[in-house]
Amino acid sequence: MTTSSDRSPELPDLPIRPVLGDVVSQLIERGSAVLVAPPGTGKTTLVPLALAEAGLRVVVAEPRRLATRAAAARMAELLGEEVGGRVGYSVRGERRRGRGTVIEVVTSGLLVRRLQSDPELAGVDVVVLDECHERHLDADLLLALLLDARGGLRPDLKVLATSATVAAERVSGLLDDAPVLHAEARTHPVRTEHLPPLRGERVEDTAARATRAALSEQDGDVLVFLPGAGEIRRVSERLSDLSDVDVLPLHGRLAHGEQDAALRPGARRRVVLATAVAESSLTVPGVRAVVDSGLSRVSRVDTRRGLAGLATVRVSRAVAEQRAGRAGRQGPGAVYRCWPEHEHATLPAYPEPEIRTAELTRLALELACWGTPDGSALSWWDAPPGGALAAGREVLRGLGALDGSGSVTERGRRMAGLGLHPRLARALLDGAQLAGSRTAAEVVALLDDDTASGETDLSAALAQLRRAGNRRWRAEVERLRTAVPDTPGSGDEALVAALAQPERLARRRHADSTTYLMASGTAVELPAGSPLRGSEWLAVAIADRSPGRSTGTVRLAAPADEELARRAAPALLSQTDEIAWDGGDVRAARTERLGAVELASRPLADPDPARVRAALLDGLRTTGLALLDWDDDARRLRQRIGFLHRALGQDWPATDDESLIEAAEHWLEPELSRARTRADLRLDAGQLLRRLMPWSAAARFDELAPDRLEVPSGSKIRLDYSGEEPALPVKLQEVFGWTRAPRIADGRVPVVLHLLSPAGRPAAVTGDLESFWRTGYPQVRAELRGRYPKHPWPEDPTTATPTRRTNRRNGGP
Repeated sequence: MTTSSDRSPELPDLPIRPVLGDVVSQLIERGSAVLVAPPGTGKTTLVPLALAEAGLRVVVAEPRRLATRAAAARMAELLGEEVGGRVGYSVRGERRRGRGTVIEVVTSGLLVRRLQSDPELAGVDVVVLDECHERHLDADLLLALLLDARGGLRPDLKVLATSATVAAERVSGLLDDAPVLHAEARTHPVRTEHLPPLRGERVEDTAARATRAALSEQDGDVLVFLPGAGEIRRVSERLSDLSDVDVLPLHGRLAHGEQDAALRPGARRRVVLATAVAESSLTVPGVRAVVDSGLSRVSRVDTRRGLAGLATVRVSRAVAEQRAGRAGRQGPGAVYRCWPEHEHATLPAYPEPEIRTAELTRLALELACWGTPDGSALSWWDAPPGGALAAGREVLRGLGALDGSGSVTERGRRMAGLGLHPRLARALLDGAQLAGSRTAAEVVALLDDDTASGETDLSAALAQLRRAGNRRWRAEVERLRTAVPDTPGSGDEALVAALAQPERLARRRHADSTTYLMASGTAVELPAGSPLRGSEWLAVAIADRSPGRSTGTVRLAAPADEELARRAAPALLSQTDEIAWDGGDVRAARTERLGAVELASRPLADPDPARVRAALLDGLRTTGLALLDWDDDARRLRQRIGFLHRALGQDWPATDDESLIEAAEHWLEPELSRARTRADLRLDAGQLLRRLMPWSAAARFDELAPDRLEVPSGSKIRLDYSGEEPALPVKLQEVFGWTRAPRIADGRVPVVLHLLSPAGRPAAVTGDLESFWRTGYPQVRAELRGRYPKHPWPEDPTTATPTRRTNRRNGGP
């Protein structure tokens, strides 16, 4: 890597040095290679320098902006130069490179955009895909596009994939069985301690407690891994009493100066509170102890509820090992894991690839721009899920980015060129016209990076950013503002938020409620103390859902109204005649909706009878047969028909709830077709049920399942069909003379006799009367004759006279 005026300095003695020659030679000879090297070996900085020394022009693709800047700065430092000379970098909205730049470090997403505009990557000899094991969505897409470019326009383009884990075989296969090279890290022993959460502790409490333990038990600086910026802020607050230690945050939202401070050695001991950015591609000097919360924040999409965003998940074992390895670079170290030791084996082996779980609208737009909307023409590490990709294309059609055939439109190409999620690109383009270019740029810059912390009111979050003079946010605002025509507009911040997420326009459920129904159909709730409470409408910009909860939580929103909702989401407006069972009756109304949110409704004077009929049937299924008028006679008729179904088979209909509801269209007609409301179903159920009887046997119904049976005393007693078997409750004295219990249903089913005492209390139950007279009656007679002396208790009941009365004389036989 020499020029006419200078020579490169000697590279530092890092573990990657022994394999640099092999890496360069394999790339030159084979055109591709895979390098597996743990964090801290120098692969991110020394490999590009060695490739440039061999005369190759190099682009290094990093998964994160912070790592992009840090890698370029370190390589420039090794050369004794400023960034922008032989080593430069480009991230969205910022570029530092010159005519003499031969190594450029870029984010994966930016290189995707560059490939879209220049598929040949003119002026580039080698692309280094750094930390490809992290499986970020942009990195997976970039690999697929590079493979496609190498297969056509640029067969000479060299690709080097680097990974901190051994999961390199798949990448090697994609790169035409590229050779896999290994470099081993020189590390010191790392002691492992497990400090699980105490009862009631939140993650920030456990992490702060573990950090204090690390400071007291271990020399050097402490690197704390936390899932996000919010947890970093709260842990920093819990450590604010440490007077002799510098507590520094490290995450992607920080200003450059704050990021750089965390990556430089300090004069005092330091506690660096970092997100996943410090796992692999960054080196944090001086670290001898690591505190690992065991959590990470990843992209997730809840398709059913329309809540795409970030979710907090457990880290994989591979990531936990990478984090722990940070403690053993400069000497013996320790890792403090904030979970029980026995749970470690239950962690997943590797992180879930983002392409499997993320919302894929942006990926769908990039694929459409490349000319393969479904991605089928590309070679993937893991192909995008078809359902999520189709959902993304549907969103793009709604935004005007794709036409009916799925091809990208000019508007879609303009959206892609902005480097934003398509929803935010739409908010910028349309918001600039409706609300003004500055307002649109400010809101979009905030939503793109979620820069505000702790505010749920969008206006308050923007005011906070303006007061704080956030340089990064201001720079992005200026970039976006200059990307669209300069227009004054209305300044309506809520309108811009609604343009980005029209499906999240939400209306309060009822007065004084803190729960809102979004146009998507998902309910969301305002957090306690939110200044937005009392708003009738909200333009919800950011919402998420905690595991186990059916409703989401509003994280950032702006007060809105119906007029704004109509203006921002005309495609969601609909007017339909809604005829359905609702609230216990048929609701027939002409309703105007914004998605799932009802705007206005008025009753229908003459609803479609067929739809009313369908609604009433739905009401029967929902509410049950209690909608009909069931008197005692109707209930008994139902039981008698049901008995014949069990006794004689399918010629007689089943009368359980499920069967009757299923057959309702038959036995409730024509009354069902004439009914308009629930009240019209207050019909005589018994009269209607008779329609279910088989016509050929209906005349014998009373014979087969008699309502009453005459007993020897002459009484006609009602049979009980409510149980599985027909029962006859009868006083014992009234069946004297019977030797066998009667049978019904053409003699197939014996009637069970519930023999009663003279007072009507149960004395015996039998279906075998002959056996009862012989063995059971003597005992009953002995127990009851003294209690009821005026009633007959003959020794031989089979020959005694049945009676409903007492004896004429006192006593009895």
